Parts: sequence; C-alpha cells; structure tokens
Amino acid sequence: MSSDNKQEENKVKKIIPSKLENASYGVIYGTFGKIIPKNMTPNQMTMLGATFGFVGIICGCLAHFNRLFLIGTIVGLVAHLICDDLDGFIARKRNMSSDAGAFLDLLTDIIHITYLVIALAFAGVVKFQIAVFLVPVYALMMFTAMNYIRYLNEFLFPRLGPIETHMFFVMICVLGMIPSFGELVQIFGVWFGFTDIIFVLGGIAMYYEMIRLQITLFVRLSKKK
Repeated sequence: MSSDNKQEENKVKKIIPSKLENASYGVIYGTFGKIIPKNMTPNQMTMLGATFGFVGIICGCLAHFNRLFLIGTIVGLVAHLICDDLDGFIARKRNMSSDAGAFLDLLTDIIHITYLVIALAFAGVVKFQIAVFLVPVYALMMFTAMNYIRYLNEFLFPRLGPIETHMFFVMICVLGMIPSFGELVQIFGVWFGFTDIIFVLGGIAMYYEMIRLQITLFVRLSKKK
C-alpha cells in the first residue's frame, strides 16, 4: 500500500451535526482566514486561543469584585472560539495536521471550560453547588470525543458543540451583569438565582448529550469485530 493510501486510510473522519457550527465556519474562515500570518502554525493558533481563554478566566475571577469584568470573559470566549476553529483551518489548509496538535487542541478546550466554570462560581455568578455539578461534564465530553478518534477514527462533534457551549457561557456572563436577576428559588436553605437555573438546564442538556455519545460508542464497539 502506498504512503498516500495509508494516509487516506488513517485520516480521521470529521462529523459535525450542529448546523450552527457548520454555518459559523464560513463566517470565521472568510473573515479571519485571510489575515492569518503565513508563518503561523496550528499549535501557535491553539495557544493564542488558550491565552485568550486564560484572560477570560482571570476576568471571570475578577468579576467577584466588579461584574463588568465579565465583559473581558465574553471577549475571551469569543476570541477562544475563533482561534479554536482557525487552528484546524490552518492545519488542513497548509497540510500541517498532527496527532500532537489534535491532543493540544482538546486539552486546552477542557482546561478552558473547566476553569471558566470555577471562575464564574468564585465570582458568585453561579452558586458553587451548581458549578460542581457542571465542572466534569465538558471534560467527559472531550474524553468521549478522543475515544471516538482512537477506536472509530471519527472526530464526532456533539450536537451541543463548541459554538453552542461558548454561546451558553456568553449568555451566562451577560445575565450575570444584570442586577435585576436576583435570588428566585430556595432549595434546602440555599437561594438560587436565574443564572443558576440556566446553568442547571444547560448542564442537563450537556450531560444528556455526553451520555448519549458514550452509550452510542459502547454499542458500536460491542458490535465491532
């Protein structure tokens, strides 16, 4: 078998069920793809996105003192999302795809979302009791995606993909800056606000999607010879 055939056989099949995710690619690639420096590598773009994400996390923590710092978190989320799409664009456009790059991409995504949830809890945007519920789910979803790549050679995006996740956190940040959304419901002596309720609803949807993907993977692996 020739090296070209081997490369084609080992190529990971990318499956993106989210229409919003697919629609965003044309906008991001058409707007930012043309201005990427020619010497920029996919890993450099990934780290740029991770830097924006880190700044957003810091701003999320600082929102403990002033909720307007959440504007910085929103900017960090949007910039991270754009860079997260552009690193794959560079890799495909310049034939620079690598296993290490894919690993770095997924790792930085997990770190970003996990610590962002913790930062929002520290700032009081959401209750710690709610944040603890949501902290593991994105990491588990990415773990599931990595196993699809390993065992089925598929990069299967969840139906609630990166763009939906980032938009969800942008919405949480916007609501967190509106003072009128106070405490609404008391459960076991703890008051929960509007952002807490949105967090729980979003968390349930993400857990459902993560479990669905895991069950599907298990069934497919069980049938695989």
